Amino acid sequence: MNSSIKGIATATLVLLLNYSANPGFALPQKINHPVSVAKSQPFTDTLIVPGERVGPITRATTRQDLVKLFGASHLLDKTISGAEGMGSFAATEVNLNQERSLLVVWSDNTRTKPLHVSNLGSAWKTREGIGVGTPLSELRKKLGNFKLYGLGWDYGGTILLDNSRLSSYEGKLILQVHTAANAAQKYPNDYRAVSGDRTLSSSNPHWKPLGIRLAEIIVLLNPSQ
Repeated sequence: MNSSIKGIATATLVLLLNYSANPGFALPQKINHPVSVAKSQPFTDTLIVPGERVGPITRATTRQDLVKLFGASHLLDKTISGAEGMGSFAATEVNLNQERSLLVVWSDNTRTKPLHVSNLGSAWKTREGIGVGTPLSELRKKLGNFKLYGLGWDYGGTILLDNSRLSSYEGKLILQVHTAANAAQKYPNDYRAVSGDRTLSSSNPHWKPLGIRLAEIIVLLNPSQ
């Protein structure tokens, strides 16, 4: 690994580890999204603006605001664990339909300051059209040839935005890709070739058979310093 790439990788990993070491970051939590809801939600703004907003949810949105935006019946408060089991903090699921659901993580139990939004359904997209489900080939068109962490550990599949076309989103957006179901069993050699705590190029040919797609978007709104 050359020195410039190593520096980028280290900076991104430090960012992730800093979030995991305090109540400002949690690894994606699995949410069982409801298949349908009684009524379609009236809002149509599903735009992600990294560092600023996720649709109507902004840096200043509170739990009470979520009630006004989505209705109390669609909210579920919970406490979730931080990355690598470090810490716990307040979160609120917004259960709409499968494509629009999300998770708001708060700075403390008052639920008045959102730290980040995650577990976004496929309807939520950036201005570039990036959303959950975007395949690796499309990500390369939008980001250029980027680096990402190898698979098989907590931060596996995390994209390094530095030196990509979306470098301005560094520190505001975290993108993580996953393989298709059973890809590790079907293509064990390819899976091993792109696994481990290291950085790899998105052009590595071993990614291709694994069915790589964007699986998690974390939008940082008020990250802890």
